Amino acid sequence: MKSRIENFVVTLYRGTKSCWKKYHFLIPPRLWKKYFLLLLGIRPDIYGCYNPVDKKQYQKWLEHNPQMTTTYKRLAYKPLISFLIPVYNVKPQYLRECLDSVLAQKYKNIEICIVDDASTSRETIDMLKEYEKDERIRIRYRTKNGHISTATNDALEMAKGEYIALMDNDDVIPENAIYEVVAALNKDKTIDMVYTDEDKLDTDGTFCEPNFKPDFSPDTFLSSNYLSHLGVLRRSIVKKIGGFRKGYEGAQDYDLYLRFTEKTDNIHHIPKILYHWRKIQGSTSMSIKNKDYALEKGKKALESALKRRGIKGEVHIARDVPMFYIKYKIINSPKVTIIIPTKDMAKITGKCLKSIYKKTTYKNYEVVVVNNNSTEEKTSRLFEKYKNRYSNFSVIDAPIKFNFSKLNNIAAKKTKSDYIVLLNNDTEIITPDWLEWMIGYAEQHHVGAVGAKLLYRDKTIQHAGVILGLGVASHAFTGQGRNAVVWNGRISVPYNYSAVTGACLMVSRKKWNQVGGLNEDLEVAYNDIDFCLELVKKGYYNVFVPMVELYHYESKSRGLDLTPEKKKRFDGEQAYMYKKWKNEIANDPFYNPNYTRKTWFALDREKKETR
Repeated sequence: MKSRIENFVVTLYRGTKSCWKKYHFLIPPRLWKKYFLLLLGIRPDIYGCYNPVDKKQYQKWLEHNPQMTTTYKRLAYKPLISFLIPVYNVKPQYLRECLDSVLAQKYKNIEICIVDDASTSRETIDMLKEYEKDERIRIRYRTKNGHISTATNDALEMAKGEYIALMDNDDVIPENAIYEVVAALNKDKTIDMVYTDEDKLDTDGTFCEPNFKPDFSPDTFLSSNYLSHLGVLRRSIVKKIGGFRKGYEGAQDYDLYLRFTEKTDNIHHIPKILYHWRKIQGSTSMSIKNKDYALEKGKKALESALKRRGIKGEVHIARDVPMFYIKYKIINSPKVTIIIPTKDMAKITGKCLKSIYKKTTYKNYEVVVVNNNSTEEKTSRLFEKYKNRYSNFSVIDAPIKFNFSKLNNIAAKKTKSDYIVLLNNDTEIITPDWLEWMIGYAEQHHVGAVGAKLLYRDKTIQHAGVILGLGVASHAFTGQGRNAVVWNGRISVPYNYSAVTGACLMVSRKKWNQVGGLNEDLEVAYNDIDFCLELVKKGYYNVFVPMVELYHYESKSRGLDLTPEKKKRFDGEQAYMYKKWKNEIANDPFYNPNYTRKTWFALDREKKETR
């Protein structure tokens, strides 16, 4: 009761403060509903959708979107799937539910390889004895406890299947799980790993906390083992890399997946809930704090991965979420060109320049301002001031009609640095080592564009990655708190997105040239989205790095698109994007298809097909 009262008081205080600060209590009628919903603790932009965090709303979504439903067809390719299930002192009813869920699979070509790791519970042993009669089950009883890596390796030695499926001894899967996996393999036999969406099974038997995952995202994966369950892997590769390693217990799956994905990129994601992770007291499914050692072992697995890959970097455990981030060591201090287009607005541009030169700790950079028809004397004085003060500052005059893409392309062609930063003049640096962070990620071979966390003046989110399909594209988490803990740490650790904003974007010059810079057909809007999608088309991954923070006083230097001319131009650029990137906008691989396209990370109330 106390917490509810406290929450009400805090909400009331914040609401009152906001109403006074923004409106002096003269709130327009069109906003009454918004503030009433906020007072009730309802996120206005999720109103009309199901909130997946809310257990009851998730149940309603499941009722209207039965993910268990599958249309079964005859399969030509029917590989044997071997379940590896290490067992240790699990409650009999949980073990029974686990094994029964596997035996109930509609796809029948399976086997279950169980290794009891010297359980001391007689009930556990008795339950296993009941299942020995089933010809699909083989059980080995260890006489000495070897922990989960050893036990799972013993199960791996027993396995005969072309693929193995990893499963905990108290979790359950729906009857269509392995059929869905094999159906995917029938479409592409080169697939080496399949992972699915998952949720949790509460202590009262209710499904909750769904994890709707993106398609394979290497930087997201280096932040956490989001692949997790259900994991089905080609056995020959698992054997080749040596199976599970001792010393990584608690993060043994993560360590295995890291090594596995170094051998293949044939990884397939099925966006259906095909695994239910049981929440029990003392389990990491209940809280990662129940197994702090798992985080340390995960950190160890990442450090080992960096060493194997010949990459120098420091692995850190995130402050507010049980996840990781890497600060890469920069190689050979490459040169960076920071390109800032501007037309007058000396005060705003000056604030941006001051923050760069006052705060930036990286030394090998230059600032190139692209002067687009400035006429004010104070702008000229600003340019002269910085030219006289800094040898790494220059101005390129571009007396052309405003075209954001062309202005940046002009500057890029006239410079010869290793890395390019696109930076709006209405930004202000917060993080002193921002260039070190961004170079570290931009230097990685697989990375395309690197984006930063941009904040409004009130320190709420302006940009934390871009999601396609909400319109053409939408910034994620706009209006959320600076350090809000949301959706698996997406504001806390690096995540791959289809795009990041060009308001602060770094890319290597080599990759910039590969896609030909910015598209000059897009004069103002969507040129950054188009650029990022061209990088994705080339096989690169764009990444949002939240450790880099800037303020963004959005569009102050250009104004709003309210005139008929600007609206016509915007509509034309929007139509251009829909035509060119129709499939990408409809199917963002970094945003799960189960989520609505009405707002970010919510679920449609209507029935919705998944791909």
